Amino acid sequence: MKQFLIHTSTIIFAIFIGSQITEGVLLVPYWQSLPAPDFYAYYSEFGTVIGRFYTILTILAAAIPICVAIYCRLTKTDAFKFAAIASLFAILFIAFFYVYFKDTNELFFQAALSETALQEELVTWSYWHWGRIVVEVISLSFLIVAFDRMRA
Repeated sequence: MKQFLIHTSTIIFAIFIGSQITEGVLLVPYWQSLPAPDFYAYYSEFGTVIGRFYTILTILAAAIPICVAIYCRLTKTDAFKFAAIASLFAILFIAFFYVYFKDTNELFFQAALSETALQEELVTWSYWHWGRIVVEVISLSFLIVAFDRMRA
């Protein structure tokens, strides 16, 4: 049962990162190719759905290392330090949303930016997005080490 949970947790987290990479590779360049009125129409129609999708995946992914850290602490395993580091990075990728994405996404919903400002903001959005993916990969890496230590 423990191995099943370890593999399932790793798969869920990896799917989350894969979806983030897909967004960065497919959606963001598509958004950047659109004129402002088309982008705002697209975002008005699909932004909420995209947001819900990523909210669910992000919460699941962030909860995994936190739950693993709690489990490791309770069972006093040496995997705790790796799970704790994975948790810190999970909290960090959640923080990215509140530090940058929340307000910027709201600007997109409000269609508040001019054509030029929108294009510049989408470049900035892309940089933040890829930075967040790096943080997510670091979190997953420490989580995998924690899982490996739990098996030892």
